[in-house]
Amino acid sequence: MPNDRSDTSVRASEPPSDPAQASALAALPALFAEESRVRAFAAVALGAGDAAQVARAAGLSAKEAAGALRRLRDQGVVTTGADGELAVAHDRFRELARAGRPAPQAARDSGAAGDDGPAGIVVRTFVRDGRLVRLPARWTRKKVVLRHIAEQTFAPGVEYPERTVDEKLRAWCEDGEVDHVTLRRHLVDLGHLCRSDGVYCRPVLDSDRAGTA
Repeated sequence: MPNDRSDTSVRASEPPSDPAQASALAALPALFAEESRVRAFAAVALGAGDAAQVARAAGLSAKEAAGALRRLRDQGVVTTGADGELAVAHDRFRELARAGRPAPQAARDSGAAGDDGPAGIVVRTFVRDGRLVRLPARWTRKKVVLRHIAEQTFAPGVEYPERTVDEKLRAWCEDGEVDHVTLRRHLVDLGHLCRSDGVYCRPVLDSDRAGTA
């Protein structure tokens, strides 16, 4: 059975903009440029629990396996579990995936635009690094946040299939308390998105027309 245990000591505790994360992400291609490390990593992923098993499964000498595992451990992509067996550190890859993923357009929120009014303060409170931390409990604030998400995510008058809507909203919901289905339902309920036969569209408002006049 593939060894898919992850090291609970490796957590995505740092923001994606952390220089250390960016450096680790940049080092991955070089890490896997060496065939012995690729083979050793594959052996661990397929269930090899120690250096001897890795050497046998990967067709490496004991010295090659030890050297490859040392580099893989140094980069945090292979770890030793509580039972002493080797395991792929899946959480580390999730960290690096977040580090390499560009923030959605919503990262340019009202704060970035210099909006220090009440709406901008509400948005900055509940939207961090282009992610929805949670929805406000107070309905008036909730409407402000939802309007901001709609305006930053969907162009007025453009039709989006449901799959595209879900993909865009998932980017907002990562690591937050709200799932993309709940967020989509709120946007529809408030009229920020209109739905017909599985196709969604953000209505064109008078303010949108004025902006293009």
